[in-house]
Amino acid sequence: MDGKNIQTGFFFLVFLLLFVGVIRIFTSFFTVFLWATLLYILVSPLYATVIKKLPANGRLGTLLRSIVAALFAILTVLLIISLIVWIGIQLYHQMYGLIKDVRMYLANHPDFLSDEFGQFSALIKEVTLGQIDLDKLNIKNQVLSLLGNSSQRLLQYSTSLLNNLGAFLAGLAFLVFTLFFFFIDGAYLFNLLIKVIPIKKDYIMQLAAKFREITQNLFMGYILVALVQACIAFILFSIFRVQGALVFSIILFFCTFIPIIGAGAIWGPIGIFKIVTGDLIGGIVFLILSGLLISTLDNLLRPLFLKDRINLHPLIIFFAILGGVGVFGLNGLVLGPMIVILFLTVLDLFFVEHGINPERNETNSTGVSK
Repeated sequence: MDGKNIQTGFFFLVFLLLFVGVIRIFTSFFTVFLWATLLYILVSPLYATVIKKLPANGRLGTLLRSIVAALFAILTVLLIISLIVWIGIQLYHQMYGLIKDVRMYLANHPDFLSDEFGQFSALIKEVTLGQIDLDKLNIKNQVLSLLGNSSQRLLQYSTSLLNNLGAFLAGLAFLVFTLFFFFIDGAYLFNLLIKVIPIKKDYIMQLAAKFREITQNLFMGYILVALVQACIAFILFSIFRVQGALVFSIILFFCTFIPIIGAGAIWGPIGIFKIVTGDLIGGIVFLILSGLLISTLDNLLRPLFLKDRINLHPLIIFFAILGGVGVFGLNGLVLGPMIVILFLTVLDLFFVEHGINPERNETNSTGVSK
């Protein structure tokens, strides 16, 4: 091995070690960078509109741009965090009250659904030739035990959040700081990223454009639509005095991503429960209004916002979100679909680079596909 190869190998080893070191240094701030990037993509059009009205050059222009960037960063984070904190507080109270009310209801109505469940249990026992006997499971005690454990876990989660309040506030400060410099030096940082990544510049530009497009379309076509549905559901649940209206509305927000069933997985059982518990007219009206105002809205708004800009089957989006949340936690809500869509984009770029047309089946002389 000559000296040049030794130097190349040594340089590659040093580069690899430094690359791993850089990754480990910035891993702790991955969540901050991710959400700062997403917020920057969503808010930057409004920021750019405001900046155009300021002086372009001079110290005054630089000062005003810094002030506007700081205001945008602080107000954006404060708005989102205030909403999250308010929802969190209300969610805690409603979940605690809902669990308490369900336990009290079951205690005061020991025969609730006993006849219906007895018939269902007998049917299951008959179908399975006696192998499955639901009466032995003592469903009521199991539900009461589950509700008791849920109350304890809710208290534990609340205590844990309070203990980590300092880290949470520090994360917010880092988020504001990062978002501020994204507004100020976004173009410079992006050009620096292009120089660091060893990929053809045209491909990086396409991936960056796709990333921005995915972020905007996921927010407009999925998250925003789900948020509107959850808000309408909260209003309906409150009008019909559904206990834990906010709790069910938040669960409904996530259920809207489920193909076919969607929000009906929440408002359907609630309406049926109202009918079973004696409110026949109210339950029927609730089901009709929920179907018209919540689920129908999904079919109207989502095509309007997306307009086929995300050509991915809803089932893949659904499992990408579930898998993303399982792997990345809350970050997976957006990372899951993004990774899948970016993977398909990179695959398309690979096909273009190598002149492959996946939609055309080329065959050789033997008639077998290549």
